Amino acid sequence: MARQDRLKKKFSVEQPHRSKQKTGQQRPDGTASHERFARTSGQPELPLSAAGPQPDDTGDFIYGINPVHEALKSGRALFALFVLDTERRNVFPLIRLAEQQHVPVRRTGRDFFDRRFDKGHQGVAAHVARKKMLSIDDLPEVIAEAEGHALFLVADCIEDPRNFGAILRTAEAAGADGVIFQEQRSAGISPTVAKASAGALEHLTLVETVNIKHALRILKDEGVMIIGAEAGSNTQPWDLDLTGPVAIVMGSEGEGMRRTVRELCDAVVALPMRGKVGSLNVSVAAGIMLFEVLRQRGQKS
Repeated sequence: MARQDRLKKKFSVEQPHRSKQKTGQQRPDGTASHERFARTSGQPELPLSAAGPQPDDTGDFIYGINPVHEALKSGRALFALFVLDTERRNVFPLIRLAEQQHVPVRRTGRDFFDRRFDKGHQGVAAHVARKKMLSIDDLPEVIAEAEGHALFLVADCIEDPRNFGAILRTAEAAGADGVIFQEQRSAGISPTVAKASAGALEHLTLVETVNIKHALRILKDEGVMIIGAEAGSNTQPWDLDLTGPVAIVMGSEGEGMRRTVRELCDAVVALPMRGKVGSLNVSVAAGIMLFEVLRQRGQKS
């Protein structure tokens, strides 16, 4: 059984998502938004009656073929699958998979999707249980499970949901043991993030914390080397030995790492820039950093 699959079975800590809906805004059933359904994309909410009886966890929405497909594969509970009533042939496998898992399939008009989701919804959406996340107290066991090869991506105040989703996709592709992010000043987990990750977040261990610095201190105490990525450093990632337990810290799109986060890093590295443009997109830079770790580990093995 893969290490991430074992972790999914061991941990069941669920951290509530932050709602980007105004606090106290009333739902159709009379309850405030923060009491029942924390929507994260700022889109109008689907009436509860549209998805049938609701469990205690009223969940989130995801949209797009890949995110919904990966949610079905991952075992996350789906309350309903929504498909455009003029769906294309490439949606049929999703419908079959949902029916095999006894997930209600509901056909609806384009207005349902256009009012709720960004462009690119592909006529597919799902009402899903909230993504289960770990707390920083679980980090020591995650590190132990990695058996000396832990690899974490730490997102320090990355607020653009598409960038964050792209980082999650890259982290999953690199086999990261976890992505750590902060509750505030962060994109968080939203339908847009799920779409940008192409469903990769379904297979990732996610750790949400009130303060990134608390997570970094735990990682350091457990022997994980903290490497910050920031322009201006004279050290490049291939100058360091990244074959041991490593956490890569990526700062925000505009300001980079905060000073207090940078001070907790064991080293700060920069990628060499040879062109006229002086920086890379944060998700691209994260990919280079993560795969440099894999390159070094591959050479050592």
